[in-house]
Amino acid sequence: MAKLTEQDILAWHGPEEDYMNADHLQFFRELLLKMKTELLANANQTSQHLQEQEATPDPADRATLEEEYALELRTRDRERKLLLKIDSTLRKLDDGSYGYCEDTGEPIGLARLMARPTASLSLEAQERRERLKRQYAD
Repeated sequence: MAKLTEQDILAWHGPEEDYMNADHLQFFRELLLKMKTELLANANQTSQHLQEQEATPDPADRATLEEEYALELRTRDRERKLLLKIDSTLRKLDDGSYGYCEDTGEPIGLARLMARPTASLSLEAQERRERLKRQYAD
């Protein structure tokens, strides 16, 4: 069978027992590995960018550069956390639990996984957690 495309995944309406079949698993594995490669490339670019910068004598320029560095480092920190999530998700692909909600065991759904390949909760479970978090925050 030919490799699945994003359109194939979104259009899939097969039987429930065919959910997360070998083709689906391969599609999401490749998607996650591609994401990981891109994030690692970004991290390398940031590292090189920070090493190449020169100190500037002008205080306003220096402040601007420091703010840019801080923003870039915050972005990379978020990406570092996403890398950890991608690695955890790849382990789920290996152990057969990928695509199923951690809270309910129900299928997360292909459309949700396309939007967020690292999702570990169904939309309903995620909304329930967010409601509970808001209740305790108030």
